[in-house]
Amino acid sequence: MNRPLRHIAVFCGFLVLALLLRTNWLQLVESEELSAHEKNRRVKIEQFSTPRGNIVVDGSPITGSKSDPGMEFQYKRTYKDGPLYAPVTGYASQAQGMSLLEKTYDSVLSGQDDRFAFQQFTGMLTAEKRRGGDVITTIDSKAQKAGYKGLKDLDARGAVVALDPKTGKVLALVSTPSYDPSEFSGNTFKEGDRYLSLVDKKGKKGKPMANRPLRETYPPGSTFKILTAVAALEHGVVDDIDAPSEAESPYQLPLSTNRIGSEAGDAVCGKASLKTAMQYSCNNVFLDAAAKLGPDKMRETAEKFGFNKDVYSEEFGDMLATKSLYPKGLDKPGTALTGMGQGSLTSTPMQMAMVTAAIANDGKLMQPYIVDELRGPDLSTLEKNEPRQMSQAISEGTVQKVQDMMEYTAKEGSAQRALIDGVTVGGKTGTAQRGVDVKDQVPYGWFVSYGKNDAGDQVAVAVFIDPTEMDISRSDISGGRLGAPIARSVMEAVLQK
Repeated sequence: MNRPLRHIAVFCGFLVLALLLRTNWLQLVESEELSAHEKNRRVKIEQFSTPRGNIVVDGSPITGSKSDPGMEFQYKRTYKDGPLYAPVTGYASQAQGMSLLEKTYDSVLSGQDDRFAFQQFTGMLTAEKRRGGDVITTIDSKAQKAGYKGLKDLDARGAVVALDPKTGKVLALVSTPSYDPSEFSGNTFKEGDRYLSLVDKKGKKGKPMANRPLRETYPPGSTFKILTAVAALEHGVVDDIDAPSEAESPYQLPLSTNRIGSEAGDAVCGKASLKTAMQYSCNNVFLDAAAKLGPDKMRETAEKFGFNKDVYSEEFGDMLATKSLYPKGLDKPGTALTGMGQGSLTSTPMQMAMVTAAIANDGKLMQPYIVDELRGPDLSTLEKNEPRQMSQAISEGTVQKVQDMMEYTAKEGSAQRALIDGVTVGGKTGTAQRGVDVKDQVPYGWFVSYGKNDAGDQVAVAVFIDPTEMDISRSDISGGRLGAPIARSVMEAVLQK
């Protein structure tokens, strides 16, 4: 063989060797990653080749699958009461992908979970179609409907979260305005246009695809005064909740000429006790308490309730919530402002529901969870979630005093609209300003509460209202007026069955 031919033969040999090495590398090393890649068409064809398992609320499926004959994807996802449950289910779209529970538990719902290996093997022998498993949620349908109706009746952007304080079960997770995942679960151009119109923040009113309970943070306003009271009692700034304070009204911020008053008036709030300040939501007492506590003690208390942490656990997957923040490095006026839930402080509605739940549960903060059980196609239990305690957020002596103040606020103060006959109710209103220049902006409305009946059942609720698109005057925005009736209806749904 002459020299040029020998060089060509050697070069071709290297090419064949490289091809063999690459083929084996793909088969042995990258096959799993490639088979699961979101842009692998075969993955999507396989995902939608059989009916998906269901997401279940109160024993009934709120999802389904519809046969789509002649299409590449054989089955299309359907939803019952789609807008009601969208913040829980998310969407499973042939063109747009998946979100929330649909995404987190796709392997179970699509029947591709490793735990279904035996079923897949026997299915090959019997030619039986693959079947998906079910996701059993903790959601209480009556509580979910009560929260959704309350916000819809107001025509408000908002969120409602309800928790079982003793277990951490999520009983309601509501966001308005909402959307129907069925409208774009296929892959037609028309459905694609519907999806794009929903995510177009400029063109679509109210951001319907925003998950306000978990993914958006806001200043918590006066609902945070609960934590300021906890910090003041735990660190000895206040010993007696009935004793007069030294806080003048209006209150002058440290190192500032700004003076902050209260809606209840200076005569009521001037040197008021902590209990009276909670009853009438007096700003001066909580500003003064936070200033005396300092940023480290305030932040330490907030973190015991879940601030500055990913508190919803790794297994929540796509249900993971945005962190609620009590920032470091605050100066004296910034620290004082956090005492009334303003300044640099931010919170999700889920976080404020957790705070309220911990107060109701004698200071024990439980891990929130929304999936009670995963079941296989044969109804066998794959996983069963159990209650887990995150922390003992406050001492027994302190929590009794805070419960006393919140229950007094419901009986005699600004939270009276949440009262329910035969139920022990504690509550706190909140109005939160947006940023610094608030002259032409309507504030946010908040309301948090807990209820306990004689049978030992409990529920904690957080209601958030963004009245931006409501036809309402600034003077009519208050958590007690708008949020308390919604919280009451949710608590009734849980406790009066």
